[in-house]
Amino acid sequence: MPTSSDSLAKVFEGWEGYRQSIIHTVAPLTPEQLLWRPAAHLRSVGELVRHIALGPIGWFLWMGAPGSDELAGRITVWEADSHGNRYVIEAAIDITDQAGELVKWLDASGKMIADTLRAWTVADLQKTYRHTWNGNTYAISRQWTLWRILAHDLHHGGELAILLGMQGIENFELGYLGGHIVLPSLADPG
Repeated sequence: MPTSSDSLAKVFEGWEGYRQSIIHTVAPLTPEQLLWRPAAHLRSVGELVRHIALGPIGWFLWMGAPGSDELAGRITVWEADSHGNRYVIEAAIDITDQAGELVKWLDASGKMIADTLRAWTVADLQKTYRHTWNGNTYAISRQWTLWRILAHDLHHGGELAILLGMQGIENFELGYLGGHIVLPSLADPG
């Protein structure tokens, strides 16, 4: 286990709190609120939350992150592209109107992320894995992947706050606080 000074959990401190803000926002939602969508061609609230929960799994699996094999094993329907990359078929997990099930998946993918950040060090960020997409093979660093998934959570968390606001649903933690529930250290009084 890395020391606290070089653990990625220290570098990415706050990410776990942001995901908790998403969970706190989703947990009380009714099936009707989860099924609401702003337009027929856009994701419903529940579909968006399912995407936030499942989105990291493939990426963490590709880079060999702790717990990713186990979590990926809970998903029964995948699609493979012509390069052999597997992608979660999100629609096969039909939980978009069930806040409790969405929270379970958010918790599970959040645990996978947190376990990875606790296990890896800053030096581990430079390790790469090969990924072929659109006919090109890339050497993707763990740093690139972690930033991608952090940005994914932030982007879709903001989208979730807007969709709930459009329904008139108060979401103080994710909306007004921006999901930043981890308080900084108190200043020394001297």
